[in-house]
Amino acid sequence: MESEFQSCSLADIYDFASGLSKARSEFGAGHPFLGFKDVFYNSAVPKELKELVRSTDREREKCSVKRGDVFLTRTSETMNELGMSCVSLRDIPFATFNGFTKRLRPRAEEVIAPEYARYYFRSNLFRANVNSMSTMSTRASLNNEMLSRLQISFPNIREQQAIGEILGTLDDKIELNRKTNETLEGIAKALFKSWFVDFDPVRAKAEGRLTGLPDEISELFPNSFEESELGEIPSGWLPSSVGEISKNLDRLRVPLSKKQRGEKQGSFPYYGATGIFDYVDDFLFDGDYLLIGEDGSVAKDDGTAFSQYVSGKIWVNNHAHVLEGVLPVTTEFLYCFFQFAQVMPYVTGAVQLKLSQGRMNMIQLPLADEELLCLFGEIVQPIFKRRLSIHKEILSLGELRDALLPRLISGELRVPDAEKMLEEVGI
Repeated sequence: MESEFQSCSLADIYDFASGLSKARSEFGAGHPFLGFKDVFYNSAVPKELKELVRSTDREREKCSVKRGDVFLTRTSETMNELGMSCVSLRDIPFATFNGFTKRLRPRAEEVIAPEYARYYFRSNLFRANVNSMSTMSTRASLNNEMLSRLQISFPNIREQQAIGEILGTLDDKIELNRKTNETLEGIAKALFKSWFVDFDPVRAKAEGRLTGLPDEISELFPNSFEESELGEIPSGWLPSSVGEISKNLDRLRVPLSKKQRGEKQGSFPYYGATGIFDYVDDFLFDGDYLLIGEDGSVAKDDGTAFSQYVSGKIWVNNHAHVLEGVLPVTTEFLYCFFQFAQVMPYVTGAVQLKLSQGRMNMIQLPLADEELLCLFGEIVQPIFKRRLSIHKEILSLGELRDALLPRLISGELRVPDAEKMLEEVGI
């Protein structure tokens, strides 16, 4: 079975070229630019390159981006981050690419399908080969001579295209799910902002306009504002604080060293201030929680907190506060609130930023009456449950893709068998 695959060096298939290096002042306007992060975080070149650079005709010709081009990070702080790949699935007019990456341009068409290359160069097989020959001084580096010694294995072009289509179908589904989740979160945030930040229904009633809401909901909003210690707030709403509307569970957190986490991944996500750092064999919490960055990664560029809505059995280290809503305030309400609340005035520390539990509890907000808070919870909780369901599907699809990839590119699993597997999971 594996004999149907052939191997050759990258130098037999591709020409190598370095990218464009420009002063910082040259960025922000001009033509599309494929940056280092674009390559590092994407297996395929994004459909829209958001970074712009002022480039000349000669630079655009020399450092162009065309279908089939493979881009590899050529320098990094660690070997594990070296040789991360991104493949262009189409020509990008007027684009250039980053000088800290290498471009591998096919010497001939119909040898390596770009859709196959997208996954081959991200496979553990290729990553292990890169790590085995990279050099490490102050930074890991990858040069043309090293690239020429690397091998690529591949079946015939039709099977390559089929492999790319199978794995691409999974990635397309994952991306669609991610966009759906972004839309669902956007709906919840927009509703919160309208009701509890901009006070749109109150303003409409105060100005004698229709709120655009059903009568039974519109009646829950006052028709005027009043002065308070927080400034002007809807009449009847009370000044409150995070400490009054939430339950803090920080005392239950336990940090784990890398040694304690072990080499083998467990089943339960291990959270820090900004996301999942690992998977461990046990859990501390089981439910729906809001995690808020406590130190280091405390606030985003817009001044709001690093916040995560998490659910299920999890472990949390001591770099994230763990909160639950206190009814009638739900954890979903808390999450939405922290999408808009400015936390920097409550942050301490010059070098190591910190948002302590005490100072976080001081963050203030105007609190609506119980009936309106309960209604908001009834509306958004199904949205968050749907998001969690979709997120679990994303994880399952990612696991399936990652399981299929090495078997397909090695010939251990053939295309018809993989297609049957997709049919069994409804894809």
